[in-house]
Amino acid sequence: MLKLHNLSRVYRTDEVETVALDNVNIEIAKGEFVAIMGPSGCGKSTLLNIIGMLDSPSNGEYFFEDEQIAGYSEKQLSAIRKHNIGFIFQNFNLIEELTVAENIELALLYHKIPSAERQKKVTEVMDLVGIAHRAKHMPSQLSGGQQQRVAVARAVVGNQGLILADEPTGNLDSAHGQEVMEMLRSLNQQGATIVMVTHSPAHADYANRTINLFDGRIVTENVRAA
Repeated sequence: MLKLHNLSRVYRTDEVETVALDNVNIEIAKGEFVAIMGPSGCGKSTLLNIIGMLDSPSNGEYFFEDEQIAGYSEKQLSAIRKHNIGFIFQNFNLIEELTVAENIELALLYHKIPSAERQKKVTEVMDLVGIAHRAKHMPSQLSGGQQQRVAVARAVVGNQGLILADEPTGNLDSAHGQEVMEMLRSLNQQGATIVMVTHSPAHADYANRTINLFDGRIVTENVRAA
């Protein structure tokens, strides 16, 4: 599905040069569940942002579905991102003034989908993540685990094949965190490709493969036995 070849990301100011990623090589196939681990500041979020086309590499190649996109404009990247990638963030990023159903539907408004079809998709995905009974509630009326369920629903409602999760359990207690991980595993079993940044070895164990970063470099890769 995607391939990063000799990829680097360097941030420069007038006085400081920071190497966030250094000569990274990764291939992720469709249907994989990959966890990215490492200490704070090692480049995990930078890597996820580049995979998600929210940031661009300084050097190297990025192939997405066999298409070299490293030099694409923001308009080109946005079009690919919109139809292929769903994002799950640590802080949920829900809009407080919208209901659960409206927050999820928001992800479809950029796809020019008719209203009736949008409603059908929203209903289906709410059932999928077990949040349909909260459809008319506001985010402030939900627990942390329920809010993350809404965030997951929003990420997958457009049938995006690649789900990027940045510390998706970081603001949850252990019970709700486990619920979210079980949900991600279920989505992966249904065909979604998932790339997740996490600090938790227990949550990384849900993945098929773990990539460990240190100082912007891949230091180890571990494949979990089937």
